[in-house]
Amino acid sequence: MTTDASPQPAEAAPPAPGTRPVPRGADREKKTGGGLNVFSHGILVLWAVLVVMPLLWAVMTSFKDDKSIFTSPWSLPDRLHFENWSRAWEQAHMSDYFLNTVMVVACSLFGTLLLGSMAAYVLARFEFPGNRFLYFLFIGGMSFPVILALVPLFYVMQNLAVLNTIHGLILVYIAYSLPFTVFFLTSFFRTLPTSVAEAAIIDGASHTRTFFQVMLPMARPGLISVGIFNFLGQWNQYLLPTVLNTSPDHKVLSQGLVELATSQGYKGDYSGLFAGLVMAMLPVLAAYIVFQRQVVAGLTAGALK
Repeated sequence: MTTDASPQPAEAAPPAPGTRPVPRGADREKKTGGGLNVFSHGILVLWAVLVVMPLLWAVMTSFKDDKSIFTSPWSLPDRLHFENWSRAWEQAHMSDYFLNTVMVVACSLFGTLLLGSMAAYVLARFEFPGNRFLYFLFIGGMSFPVILALVPLFYVMQNLAVLNTIHGLILVYIAYSLPFTVFFLTSFFRTLPTSVAEAAIIDGASHTRTFFQVMLPMARPGLISVGIFNFLGQWNQYLLPTVLNTSPDHKVLSQGLVELATSQGYKGDYSGLFAGLVMAMLPVLAAYIVFQRQVVAGLTAGALK
């Protein structure tokens, strides 16, 4: 009788007590995931540098004199030239443009959020003939290029005697921002629980009271998110005020910056120009930094339900 003397493969050692066995391919997946994390983080760092560096350079340049801007554009200023800011604020009339912009954006943002939230609540919570038609009509307003409406809008405002006025520009901003606001908030109101609104109605609350005291506070993350987007769009709006607001006393900040760039381009006051540019950027950056958590919460609220 013959016996097979070939060596037998060694059996794998059992896992130690209290430990879980590692599945096959886990190490390979871990290495692959680590490589993807390094690549994605590298892309994010590169993107952050591309975005932050121009902003920091503009702020740094606003504190330089004109000679340093051209001779040493990447060096730090020899001292902080605050006179650039005062010159842009007073002599270039940036204070007037800034106040006009604050007035227009504040009123239009309030009107946009109020009217948009009311329309979105009705479209999201109530069924009536024409509901979907009105909803898709608002969506169609998002796809309509504003440049095609400038000429008829100009004559409509002229006939209504609101051309070259602050309140006329406010109404245009509200109409311009309503389609996106209604689209965003309609989806958001649909994610809110209906049991709370039903309980309020059972307790005797009217639909108006239910909306303002129950549903609107619950929609705060969505309101802040869409408010930030509308604030960015209205603050940086240039095409609408250029066509519909040509009065020198009612010009907004975007028009003032273009006028400052045109006039100062021949005089060589680039330091004042950069100071005015930073003045226009600071409110937008401050608003996003303060409300960045609410923006993320509003954008992910529907997905986390």
